[in-house]
Amino acid sequence: MSSKLKLLSTKPALVDLSLLLIRILAGGFILSHGLGKLQKLINGDFTFADPLGVGPEASLILTVFAEIICAFFIVIGLFTRFMAAPLIITMLVIIFIVHKTDDFGHKELAYFYLINYIVIFLSGAGKYSVDKLLLKK
Repeated sequence: MSSKLKLLSTKPALVDLSLLLIRILAGGFILSHGLGKLQKLINGDFTFADPLGVGPEASLILTVFAEIICAFFIVIGLFTRFMAAPLIITMLVIIFIVHKTDDFGHKELAYFYLINYIVIFLSGAGKYSVDKLLLKK
C-alpha cells in the first residue's frame, strides 16, 4: 500500500483517541451551558422556558440533568450511550421547538452538539473510558 493510502487507513487506537476527544469536548463544552442553569436551580429561581409543556420547574430540572449530569458521565465515559440520549433529546428540542423560527445561525451550535452526541450514542465511549474498565471485569 502506498504511503498516501496508509494515512487514510483507520487505526483502532486513533478511533479510540478520537472518541475520547469528542466525549471530552462535547461533554465538557455543554457543561459550561449547564452551569448557569444549575445555579438557577440551586438558588430556587425556576423562571425557565417550557418548550414541552411540563412546566418551567420540570424543564429546568431536565435540562440541568442533561447538561450537567449526563455531560459529566459522557466526559468520563460512564453509561455513555445511555447518557447521550437525553442530550440528543435536548438538542432536538432546542433546534425544532425553542429555535424553530430562528435562522440557521441560531441553531448551528445545537446541530453541532447533536451530531457529536449521535456519534457518541452510535459508537460508544471507546477504549479510554470508565465503561471499558467496567466491561473488562
